[in-house]
Amino acid sequence: MQNRDRTLSRDVVAHQIPSGDKHTLTSGETVMIHQVLGGSYTVQTGYGLFRINGADADALGEEVQAATVATPAAATDAPPESEAVWDQLRQVFDPEIPVNIVDLGLIYSMDISQRDDGGHKVDVAMTLTAPGCGMGPVIAEDAKSKILLVPGVAAADVRITWEPPWNQSMISEEGKMKLGLI
Repeated sequence: MQNRDRTLSRDVVAHQIPSGDKHTLTSGETVMIHQVLGGSYTVQTGYGLFRINGADADALGEEVQAATVATPAAATDAPPESEAVWDQLRQVFDPEIPVNIVDLGLIYSMDISQRDDGGHKVDVAMTLTAPGCGMGPVIAEDAKSKILLVPGVAAADVRITWEPPWNQSMISEEGKMKLGLI
């Protein structure tokens, strides 16, 4: 991406970083794209950082990628593949950290269960790097929407927990390399 400055072509709802508060960025406003990860955009305005969902990439003059538009997976009786769920979780990023939530060590558990009414449910327990992070619900919702794209998943629940407390030793080797910690 050569020129990182963009003028919004339409109003777009964005989440302020780190509070997670929703704001409407207005058409004609200039933003600078800081990073594009997991299909979402971290942008800077004259009054802060914001996360814009990939489904709104067109407002930035970018092409909307099919993988960023939440289209539920086709119904199937077959259980979802565990690795497919993990692959989707690897597409979720904290907008301030260029490492996915799996490699950051934020995912504590991922369980797949059969639902009584058919299909399968995925339950995820995750944490955040800091208890005061207002982006937690945004990140959890992003994870849920990506899990629901996996064939065989009929429902998903992503729960934020603080036990055990997260620490840097939970980051994968790959994550540590990306962050320059090793």
